[in-house]
Amino acid sequence: MSPSASAASASPVFSLAEGISREYLVHHRVCPLGFSPEGELRVATGDPPARDAVDDLAIAYNREVLLEVMPADEVQRLIERLVTRTERAIELAAGSTSSEDDFATDVRDLANQPPVIRYVNLLVRDAYDAGASDIHLESNASGIAVRFRLDGVLSGAPEPPGQLHHAIVSRIKLLADLDIAERRRPQDGRIRVRLEDRDLDLRVSTVPTMYGESVVIRLLDRGGRPVQLDELGMPASIESRVRELARRPHGMILVTGPTGSGKTTTVYSSLALRSAGSEKIVTVEDPIEYNLPGITQVPVNRQAGVTFASALRSLLRQDPDVVMVGEMRDSETAEIATQAAMTGHLVFSTLHTNDALGAIPRLRDLGVPEYLIAATLEGVLAQRLVRRVCGSCGVPYHPSAGEMERIVEDGGEGEVVFMRGTGCASCRGTGYRGRIALFELVEMTDVLKEAVAQRASRQELGEVAMASGMRTLREDGWEKVRRGWTTAEEVLRVLKL
Repeated sequence: MSPSASAASASPVFSLAEGISREYLVHHRVCPLGFSPEGELRVATGDPPARDAVDDLAIAYNREVLLEVMPADEVQRLIERLVTRTERAIELAAGSTSSEDDFATDVRDLANQPPVIRYVNLLVRDAYDAGASDIHLESNASGIAVRFRLDGVLSGAPEPPGQLHHAIVSRIKLLADLDIAERRRPQDGRIRVRLEDRDLDLRVSTVPTMYGESVVIRLLDRGGRPVQLDELGMPASIESRVRELARRPHGMILVTGPTGSGKTTTVYSSLALRSAGSEKIVTVEDPIEYNLPGITQVPVNRQAGVTFASALRSLLRQDPDVVMVGEMRDSETAEIATQAAMTGHLVFSTLHTNDALGAIPRLRDLGVPEYLIAATLEGVLAQRLVRRVCGSCGVPYHPSAGEMERIVEDGGEGEVVFMRGTGCASCRGTGYRGRIALFELVEMTDVLKEAVAQRASRQELGEVAMASGMRTLREDGWEKVRRGWTTAEEVLRVLKL
């Protein structure tokens, strides 16, 4: 059958199936033409045919497929004839740092497009409106489950249209400039979109699973502003010491905690205390979460050979006063950062440790000698994030005897205002909205530095720190419970007490 005959015989009422977009057809060089007398779906395709796309069309139309091989330009012409209007596409900035050439489409404007496109865009919109940090699309035996990470906890999200989960994953991969034909290996990409007046970076990670690909999308608000130090919820005593540490001329200041505990936000808040107008401030980050005026920010790009260590080594030749290293992940980065602190620079960085004192053995594990730790480390701030009681539905309640016993045992005293959210539309029924941080600060006094240089044990370091007035994460947690800002259950959950 000739191409022209194929086109002519296609039913005039035949249309594009729900969930199949123009971009998808163009990418795979396939085009559904209509149904054969036997009820098969006739599909024009290039040579060789894209088998995954053919399978998707069979599912979308719920028919067996009859392939008709044609030249690529003829397939393209048939696609344009089938699609009566061209969709507006979200253009990406994958791997690009030049925002001038980036075009981002408002997600809200795309809500009236075909179901898969509409669902993906509204999913991003709903996640942003809810304040979610991540979107999880998890393949399972029955299709795909979708969840948002809200205030550190996974919760339900709008379910996708039935039988279209493969098309939804392919849509996200197409937007992230990933290989949608490759389903056997992990891939990473990014999508940049404009949502009303906000610029969002969507970091996309895909992994193959038993039932198909699972996708996680992290939402980064490029248009947001860094949080100020006095907005973090630090106790006054800790905030005043952090301010003093952040203004020192040299040394190293670390913020520790698990992934997602707000370490980078605290470092940004500390950097804001410096004078970008009179000082040279440089950062190495992965990724850059906020644009800081007057500060030189370098993104890590491993494919181009730009690692924390290599970027930091180059930036030290830029005559900086203050250096921020997004994370100390390896011995080389730790060594360069420590040497920078030793030679007259103030260095901010983060580590993954359970508490503030855990930074000292962690630096040892990274190969930093005790004498350098003692000479350069000025302070370590540990933190966790707990969910804040919803301001719309929070009500007072009486704690259990066990909760009261734990608070008293950990030094709690004074008037207690226990609050708990009952669940409302504002908090999506969780009783919590937003998060607040718990803090623990270890300031490196002369006595503590001497103990580090003498290779004191972890227990001995703890005794010295407590004698110097260290306030623990647990104590700060119970203080925020007493003030009605969070609940005892949250403190127990986050600190695993």
